[in-house]
Amino acid sequence: MQGIVDAIEAATKLPGYLAAVLSWAPEIAHLDFGPVGALMGYDFHLDETGARLIEVNTNAGGAFLNALLAQAQKACCAEKGLITTRDEDFETRVIAMFKDEWRRQRGTGLPRRIAIIDDQPDEQYLYPEFVLARQILLKHGIDAVIGDPTEIQYESGRMRLDGEEIDLVYNRLVDFPLERLDHAALRAAYRDHAVVVTPNPHNHALFAAKRNLTLLSDPAALEALGLAADMRSRLAGVPRTFLVTSDNAEALWQSRNRYFFKPLSGHGSKAVYRGDKLTKRVWAEIAGGGYVAQAFAAPGQRMIEIDGSAASRKMDVRLYTYDGRVLLVAARLYQGQTTNFRTPGGGFAPVLVI
Repeated sequence: MQGIVDAIEAATKLPGYLAAVLSWAPEIAHLDFGPVGALMGYDFHLDETGARLIEVNTNAGGAFLNALLAQAQKACCAEKGLITTRDEDFETRVIAMFKDEWRRQRGTGLPRRIAIIDDQPDEQYLYPEFVLARQILLKHGIDAVIGDPTEIQYESGRMRLDGEEIDLVYNRLVDFPLERLDHAALRAAYRDHAVVVTPNPHNHALFAAKRNLTLLSDPAALEALGLAADMRSRLAGVPRTFLVTSDNAEALWQSRNRYFFKPLSGHGSKAVYRGDKLTKRVWAEIAGGGYVAQAFAAPGQRMIEIDGSAASRKMDVRLYTYDGRVLLVAARLYQGQTTNFRTPGGGFAPVLVI
């Protein structure tokens, strides 16, 4: 998994790759102020042949909750000779990450106040981790607030929340290009270089846009872009992905059982369809454009106990990274076509090293 992350990081540094992904990105994503994206998420399915990268996320949720969960596992796991992964200095790494993001854009100094921003944050499923993130920042001497983008005021080159100036935004919005009208103040402050935003539209365009997978899974295209052979071999772990077009729609329909279909602008498994479950009505929407077809990669399986009975659950693994370095590893257990948090006995789970 780390090898695949390294190869993607290497690809994003190629001029040809940058030009290609920006060609289908919104205009605001062309702005690069320096930050590389806080708490990236790389999601994998594991099978007998190895790791398969399913997608990359620039606003990956759950890191702070999983760090706490890993701490809670220590008492029992230490007795069994198991250790949780990379949680020992998670707080230190996270604080260093935010400071580094600030310096990449500002050069020197430190952020005085960080805003954790999401739509209606106190109604979000992962709101508890916003609270954890704020507590960690406060603990390390950085003022922090949780806020809604509609509460942001921007004037005279200063961005404020509740009347207080904000230096850096930890961005948890799924409006990746910041194009919604109620995000206009944040968008304007970002474009004017008035606030550091991480992750930001450029980070998403470079790493997490679904269409990027069509490049990252194409060995010939990667060779033409100049990616080294050893890095191309690592990216064999990215399932082959195609943009759905009028030219290939019929062929993809005929072979649909082999694919997952994902919207280019989607997030959180919304409007994601397994090919063998497709109806013709849904297929008509997919064939109209705005989707990629990703070769099916079966998730791993784990046995858990629910109410005294053994039960099987699908599993994926997420690497939380910063600048290509792993900060934390966690898993998600679920049933159904796509990852979810509704499955009894499912949800986040710690990853242990044997």
